[in-house]
Amino acid sequence: MKVEQISIFIENKSGRLAEITRVLGEACVNIRALSLADTSDFGILRLIVNDGEKASSVLKEKGFTVNMTEVVAVEVPDCPGGLSSILKTLDGAEINVEYMYAFVERSGGNAVIIFRFDETDKAIKVLQASGFIMLEGSRLYNM
Repeated sequence: MKVEQISIFIENKSGRLAEITRVLGEACVNIRALSLADTSDFGILRLIVNDGEKASSVLKEKGFTVNMTEVVAVEVPDCPGGLSSILKTLDGAEINVEYMYAFVERSGGNAVIIFRFDETDKAIKVLQASGFIMLEGSRLYNM
């Protein structure tokens, strides 16, 4: 149930984000989801892509600092309270959410929320036991 995410450390200056997307595009790597967090000096770009190993390799060749991270993708109905129900469950099990980001699927009325937890395996067990649907990496990479 874990999904591979690549995290790229980038300087907060004009053109760096464009360079990353150019490199990935030229390598035929498709971005499925992304999040960008920044400060005045640097940012961390988090990506779910169709080929994490290839993305990591081509970006490292271009001098970027890249890490692979395991995250969890949870599918919820795209309606008021969908996210709240997940967070209530996690809070009840005392699981910390380190960060998250989301997107809406084209094909249906569901949202997909990408989570990074402090206790990933425990979070997966708790969410499964509560009936939440977690997406396999292969499904997410090919959306």
